[in-house]
Amino acid sequence: MSPEVPPGGRISGFRLARLLGEWRRRGARQGSSDLAAAIRLLVLDGRLPAGTRLPAERELADALPVSRTMITAALDQLREEGLVASRRGAGSWISLPTGALGIVPDTPLVGHSMVDFARAAPPALPGLLAAFDSVRRHLPEHLADHGYYEHGHPDLRRAIAARYEARGLPTSPDQIVVTSGAQHALALVLRLFTGPGDRVLVEQPSYPNALDAIKAVSAIPVPVAMTDTGWDLPGIAAALRQAAPRLAYLVVDFHNPTAHRMDEAGRSELADTARRARTPLVIDETVCELDLDGDPLDGPPPMAKFAEDLVITLGSASKSHWGGLRIGWIRATPEVVHRLISTRAALDLGSAVVDQLVLAELLANPDPALRERRAGLAGQRDVLMAGLREHCPTWNFRRPAGGLSLWCELDAPVSTRIAVVAQNHGIRLAPGSRFGAHGGFERWLRLPFVQPPDVLRDAARRLGLVAAAVAGTGVAAEEDLAVPVA
Repeated sequence: MSPEVPPGGRISGFRLARLLGEWRRRGARQGSSDLAAAIRLLVLDGRLPAGTRLPAERELADALPVSRTMITAALDQLREEGLVASRRGAGSWISLPTGALGIVPDTPLVGHSMVDFARAAPPALPGLLAAFDSVRRHLPEHLADHGYYEHGHPDLRRAIAARYEARGLPTSPDQIVVTSGAQHALALVLRLFTGPGDRVLVEQPSYPNALDAIKAVSAIPVPVAMTDTGWDLPGIAAALRQAAPRLAYLVVDFHNPTAHRMDEAGRSELADTARRARTPLVIDETVCELDLDGDPLDGPPPMAKFAEDLVITLGSASKSHWGGLRIGWIRATPEVVHRLISTRAALDLGSAVVDQLVLAELLANPDPALRERRAGLAGQRDVLMAGLREHCPTWNFRRPAGGLSLWCELDAPVSTRIAVVAQNHGIRLAPGSRFGAHGGFERWLRLPFVQPPDVLRDAARRLGLVAAAVAGTGVAAEEDLAVPVA
């Protein structure tokens, strides 16, 4: 989510109160803890970046309105965690934790004390270490080279092209550009095709980081709402005619966050629509390998097969293999690849060679490890679904056939409220508003099933406590609420 204020700026008491919304838990005896949790969530969401100057305690107390004593207690708690720093005469500002206390969003979680439901990212495949060992043995032959590959290492480009061939899409290595993750790939495409004020069609809801990337180039996301069954293709056609976007960004394989998958007939219709509007389609295939009910090779053909000249495909190893590899790619026509490489030098000179060689090693025989990945995720999906049915029976969700998460409809518009309270129960959540081009989705939560089964069972139990507290239907015993947060 984009920051609400620029780093180093000041936020007024009125504006901070508006961002906090309904932050106080009904019947709570420790309002300062609820307030601290709400401010903490804004920091972790990136809406209050480091350096943001906070309003004076008296100003914030008037804006909420609460006692100044409560404001002081909440800020004291955040100071102990390292999220707020203060100096006499200079006021208080958002800081970054420097010690063991506090919640640091980019720090690995230890044990089960804090369950990270904000990231839909599984751990590394078991075969990753063996791939590193294999690459290490052959690394000397690569060290004599300069190590710069603007297109990507030839071995990896051949392996990625072969995977497209296996899915029924003829592809040459010359059509592949290796990037430092799918987010980097999207940034390159946006830089090439869009400028300030240009429109980009997106699904509603959509992937938050993609929305941020679109806004970062000063483009304007034009949302088209998803339906209960998937894509509103007539709505997309109307938006292409009326808004004339420069690009359309879509996730047609296990859409993030709804997990819908577009069938072959829908892909053909979408291609015809884009061709009539002459609008390039940026298709994010980050999770296309995670078909939990079948084999990805038996699924609908890649979108590029229906509109080769208009489709720019984004891929990534982050969800299928490991996010720490930081390897993604772009598949496009040779002409678009040439234009991408011409503009890439202004941003970077290529991705890490060792990571590319490791992924090439894994893609030499990808199916056994990916089958194991899909089987594990399918089991974890079923565990989380069972836990939510037991502990959150009023929440609704559909069983996803693939992907990494459930898209849960809540029984009231309390998504942000639940995310705030969940912090005190040891669960980090992304509010539904993060998935909307302009906010909203307060009745929805995305819940990834990338954690081990025992963690998912416990997380479902904690979510039940959170749901009960937010609904005001009951307050659990004090010892049940005191979940350690690290």
